Amino acid sequence: MDEDSSRLEVVYVASGQLRAEVIRSKLEAAGIPVLLQYESLGIVMGLTVDGLGEVRVLVPAEYADAARALLVEAEEPFTEDSDDFPEISDISDTLG
Repeated sequence: MDEDSSRLEVVYVASGQLRAEVIRSKLEAAGIPVLLQYESLGIVMGLTVDGLGEVRVLVPAEYADAARALLVEAEEPFTEDSDDFPEISDISDTLG
């Protein structure tokens, strides 16, 4: 194993464990291995001040660019022109 393949890069810093887990799931679904790094006291005590709630999302260096691209895509808001944006009538039909 060469040095570059074992290096990890931070691709996202989340405010809290829940957001970090959502990011982790998104990346793992795309086949990108993920490691979460956080201060355990923040999790145990439920603190989110002074960086105690900060969770760093790390991936192997060779996946970093792909991970960042996925995260940028995930952060883009829906627009009315988007095919992914559901129509109100579609939602009402689904609900019955």
